[in-house]
Amino acid sequence: MPRQSESTTRNMTSGNSFKQIVLFFIPLLWGNLFQQVYSLVDSIIVGKGISDKALAAVGASGTLNFLILGFAIGMTRGFGILFAQCFGREDHAMLRAYISASKRLCIGISLVLSVVCILALRSMLKFMQTPADIIEDAYIYFVIILIGIVITVLNNLAITILQSLGDSKTPLSAMIISSLANIVMDIFLVMGLGIGVAGAAIATVLAQLFSFIYCFYKIKMIDIFDKKNYSDAEVNGKNITFELVKIGIPVAFMNSITAAGGIILQYFVNLMGSGYVAAYSACMKFASLFEQFGMSAGLSMMTFVGQNMGAGKYDRIRKGVRQGLLLATVLNIPLALLQILFPEQLARIFLSDPEIISYCKDFLPILGISLFALGWLFVYRYSVQGLGNTFVPMLSGALEVIMRLTVCFTVGRASFRGIALSEVSAWIGAFIMLMITYYVVMGLKSKA
Repeated sequence: MPRQSESTTRNMTSGNSFKQIVLFFIPLLWGNLFQQVYSLVDSIIVGKGISDKALAAVGASGTLNFLILGFAIGMTRGFGILFAQCFGREDHAMLRAYISASKRLCIGISLVLSVVCILALRSMLKFMQTPADIIEDAYIYFVIILIGIVITVLNNLAITILQSLGDSKTPLSAMIISSLANIVMDIFLVMGLGIGVAGAAIATVLAQLFSFIYCFYKIKMIDIFDKKNYSDAEVNGKNITFELVKIGIPVAFMNSITAAGGIILQYFVNLMGSGYVAAYSACMKFASLFEQFGMSAGLSMMTFVGQNMGAGKYDRIRKGVRQGLLLATVLNIPLALLQILFPEQLARIFLSDPEIISYCKDFLPILGISLFALGWLFVYRYSVQGLGNTFVPMLSGALEVIMRLTVCFTVGRASFRGIALSEVSAWIGAFIMLMITYYVVMGLKSKA
């Protein structure tokens, strides 16, 4: 069988920068949106097909999901920075070496995380003050997710490899396949067989498996991998594993530190009762969905900046980042208006209880007003990472925790609106920090 040509990859170091960014961004956005369909379908089927409390149970595990899976997935995203830089300078031998080592790292770390976290899960849920009437469902749901963590991480590694090479179309196709499979399995397992939240978790893991199989097949068909991968730890005098860990672990910790801030908010919401937990879960579903537009713009910049960093084209990086900021701003205008003007209508998609829906009317408009800062945060964060600096973005995650904790203890305990203010304060603080960092780093690159 003839191998696939390199036409699916995209070298972003030449040509019209805005066109390159947009062409990469569009499939990436659709892919991320389809990924969100996993969560949205779970929520609609669980909330409408079982109960609002079942939805609260799935939502209560969401921050732990981000904390644990976010660590491993963040690590793969960090690896992608090195992949993109190698591709930008056309060092395909080193690229193959990095990918070979990254597969071993992902499998090993995923297995350790799975075992340790399953053993500690019930204690973590109790520590978060998960309400007694939803803790068992939350435990069952997340245990199944943890069992499948290796599949999830390998799927994200495969997607990262493709995106680092400028291919955002294949991940989109994978997301479409897995999303459709997830919908069918959700309906069959939850509504058909009636096995509750366990069915939603099983459907999510299997959907990740389908995505991984498809992406892995496509990677094997790319011409630059038509050679035996390096298995040695040392290539051209570099310790491949150390290089990967050095750039990947800060991104992993950044995700987990950011998730810790989410756990702080979840803790305070849990103290309010299961009704507020359900409202918070619904609101954060929309937050996760709407942030995909700014996040996709940011991820586009990580690939764009990473490739051009490898090629040493700093003026092109500056121009591209300005265009990325403009893209994120324009995209967020209609999304912000939806949350500000139609919070009740949005809440009714997931929820049935009028009182719980009323809580969302205090929460969503605040997120909408601050959505622009979140988009700019993503563009600067991923641009700085693309430059090879993953330490400061990790510190920005710590700043997010500090901001959430500070606002929670001052106004977050008083009302559900205070919880929303705690969330957006973290966005604004991290955005300012990363914006300053980007211009400082680029200034130093110019002088080098």
